[in-house]
Amino acid sequence: MSKIKILIPIYNDWQSVFKLLENINSEVSTLDGEFSVIIVNDASTENRPELLVNFDNLKSIQVINMKENRGHARCNAAGLKHINEKEEFDYVIPMDGDGEDRPEELSLLIEKIKEISDTVITAERVKRSEGFIFKFCYLAHKYLTLVFTGQTIKYGNYTCLPKSVVNEMVNEPATWSSFSGSLAKIVKDRKSIPSERGTRYFGPSKMSFINLLKHSLSIIAVFKITLLIRSLVFLIVYLFLVVGRISTITLIPVIGVIIMMVSVIILSRRENISEFNNSLDNIKKIDTLK
Repeated sequence: MSKIKILIPIYNDWQSVFKLLENINSEVSTLDGEFSVIIVNDASTENRPELLVNFDNLKSIQVINMKENRGHARCNAAGLKHINEKEEFDYVIPMDGDGEDRPEELSLLIEKIKEISDTVITAERVKRSEGFIFKFCYLAHKYLTLVFTGQTIKYGNYTCLPKSVVNEMVNEPATWSSFSGSLAKIVKDRKSIPSERGTRYFGPSKMSFINLLKHSLSIIAVFKITLLIRSLVFLIVYLFLVVGRISTITLIPVIGVIIMMVSVIILSRRENISEFNNSLDNIKKIDTLK
């Protein structure tokens, strides 16, 4: 029986994560595997309520409390590192804690790893629940990533990672900055399941336009060398085509690409392997809820 760790980063959203635990407990009742949950509390300022439900289908539930808030991506990376170094496991399934990663799709992930063991399974979005503007911006992010990096990334954190891949990810500096970018860099042969983006259990979405932009550029930064080469080629070809007809309007794409290049170079500094290696020093304490 496979030992599966479900990794959930959380910041001040306890009501949602406890609802998620109830749904996970229900979904895994008929699945073949030993399921445990590890919640990484990213220095929440809200107190954690008492766990009143009996989660009889989960082997264990732990909360790793961090001393300082480091953000969702780094919280996720630290959780992977903790599991890799401290836990016995066969697979890790990272999930967002707000319900947008639907626990109903856990069965699809588990069935897929039965078909193809020791392979990365991603939950690729086929339907999203956000409004038109966000969907448009997300589509622009996907095409921007494809054009400047050659990567098609249709997934987020919601994946199923075999132990061998987790070990690679905790030794990859890019994981400290971008989970999906790091996974795309490390693993080329990935399988997928169709996934619908769920709605948050409680409260509004925390993914603002600024956060989406930062998320997009963080992914692109993983492939910064490819970006710089393609950007320079674009600038040379574009300026050659418009030479003699240069105006303020024709310079907008040039300015945009230069801004993107500078932003990516700055964001790439987040890939700090030293900080990643020392990330478990940020753990304040670990609470065992079950």
